[in-house]
Amino acid sequence: MTTPQHPSFPPRRPGRGPHAEEGDGRAVGHVPVDAHGTRDGRHEADHGHGAGSGHGAGDSHGAGDSHGAGGGHGAGGGHGHSHGHGPAAPVSRHLRKVIAAILIPFAAAVVVGLAVLWPGGAPPHERTGVGFDRQTQQATVTKVVELSCQSVNASGGTPTGDTSTAEGSSAVQQAEGECKRATIRVDTGDDKGRTFDEIVQPDQSRQLHEGQKVVVAYEPSAPKDLQYSVTDINRRLPLALLAGIFALAVVVVGRLRGLMALVSLAISFLLLNFFILPAILQGSNPLVVAVIGSSAIMLIALYLCHGLSARTSVAVLGTLISLLLIGVLGSLFIGWAALTGNTDDNTGLIHGLYPSIDMSGLLLAGVIIGSLGVLDDVTVTQTSAVWELHEANPTMGWRGLYRAGIRIGRDHIASVVNTLVLAYAGAALPLLLLFSIAQSGVGTVANSELVAEEIVRTLVGSIGLVASVPVTTALAALVVSADRPAQGQGAAAGAGAGASARGGRGRRRKR
Repeated sequence: MTTPQHPSFPPRRPGRGPHAEEGDGRAVGHVPVDAHGTRDGRHEADHGHGAGSGHGAGDSHGAGDSHGAGGGHGAGGGHGHSHGHGPAAPVSRHLRKVIAAILIPFAAAVVVGLAVLWPGGAPPHERTGVGFDRQTQQATVTKVVELSCQSVNASGGTPTGDTSTAEGSSAVQQAEGECKRATIRVDTGDDKGRTFDEIVQPDQSRQLHEGQKVVVAYEPSAPKDLQYSVTDINRRLPLALLAGIFALAVVVVGRLRGLMALVSLAISFLLLNFFILPAILQGSNPLVVAVIGSSAIMLIALYLCHGLSARTSVAVLGTLISLLLIGVLGSLFIGWAALTGNTDDNTGLIHGLYPSIDMSGLLLAGVIIGSLGVLDDVTVTQTSAVWELHEANPTMGWRGLYRAGIRIGRDHIASVVNTLVLAYAGAALPLLLLFSIAQSGVGTVANSELVAEEIVRTLVGSIGLVASVPVTTALAALVVSADRPAQGQGAAAGAGAGASARGGRGRRRKR
C-alpha cells in the first residue's frame, strides 16, 4: 500500500478571502479555526472533521485515516470516519524467533527436569510421635466442668517457692486456682466415638469450651487412658471462609485475569506438594529441585496470568536471570558463613528423620522459592512500564526507554526491598523479642546462626530484586526498540505514531 503524500503543515485553506461563501472551508457547527489550522488547540484531522482540501494535516492510515466526509475530500461541513486495519503484530517475526530460541530450550529443560526428578510421593517412614510427626485425629469437646486445681494435681501441697518467678507463679495458680476437666469425643479414625478427659490448667494459653472442634494426637504405645491428648484447635472453617473471601475479591476485581491468577496459585501449590517437597525427601539435591520447581512455577504463572506474548517472555527472562543471581549469591554466602540450616526443632526433626537431606541446600532452596513471588511482580511491572512508554512515544530509542523505565524502577526498588525486609522481620519477631529481653548487643544477635540465616536470606533476595529492575528494563527496552515490523505494518505503525504524538484518538495497538 502506498502512503499518500500529505500537504505541508499547515494546509492551504481555499475560500478564506473576503468574498468567500459562508460554508466554504468551515466545519459543521462553525468551530473556530486558528491560523495554524487547529481547532480549540487540536489539529483538525485528529477527530476526522476535515476542513481543508485534500487530506487533513494529521490523518493517519492504519491507525485511523481521517477524510472529509462532505463532498469527497473537499471543504464544507463533512464528518470524518476511520479506516482501521486491525492491531499491529506484537513484535516482528525475527524477534519472536530470537525469544523462542532462548525460552523453548529452557522450557524443555524444565520439563525434562520435572520428568527425571519426579518423586512419585514422599518415602514412607515410622512415625516418631514427636512434633508434627504424630498421628492426629479430629475431635469435639462435649463437656467442660470446673473444679479445684488442688484436687487434680498430683502433689496436692501448697507451693512455697518464690512467686515472683514464672515457675513459682504458675505453681501457685495450679494449686489454688480453678481448673477445668474437658471431655473430648474422637470424631475420626478407628476409635471414632471414643471419649477421654483432659485437665486444663488456668495458666494455659489455650482454654477449651463446650462444642469446640479440636485436633488430638494419638500415641498407640501409651497406656489406654493416655493415648489421646489435645494438641491444637481445628481452624478449618475460619481458614476456608477466609480463603473463599480472598478468591471472591480476586475474581471480582481482577475478573478473568484474577481467575487465572487463582488457577496459577493452585498449580504452584500442587507443584510444591507433589514435586518439590517429595523430591527433597527422596534425597534429590534441594538446590536443583528448587531451581526446576521455581522455573516451572514461573513459566506457568506468568504465561497463564499475562498471556503468551513478547512482553511476558521478557519478564520471564528477567526473572530467570535474577533467580540465577540469587542462587549464586546464596550458595556463596551460605557456605562462607557456615550456615547449616539446622537451627530449630523442626529442622532438627527433619534431619533426624532424613539424615541424607542437605540442610544447607534446603536453606538455599527456601531463599530461591521465597524470592520468586516478589520477582514476578517486579519483572512484570518493569516490562509493562517500558511497553507503555514505547506505546506513548514510539520514536523513543532504547536508551530513552531504559532511562525512563529505570526511573520508575527506583520507586519500585525502595518499596519492594522494604517489604521483603519487614516480611522476614515480622516472621522472626518472637526471636527478636527474646534477644531484646536478654539485652544482647546487635553484633551478638546478628552473629547467631538463627538470625544470620534470616539476614542472608533477606539480603540475598533483596540483591536479586534490585538487580531484576535494571536487567528487565534493559531487556524490555532492547526488545521494543529493536522491533522491525513488516512493511505494511510499519507504515500503519508510523502513521499511527504520528497521530498519537499529535494527540489523536487512533486505535490503540495491542502488544
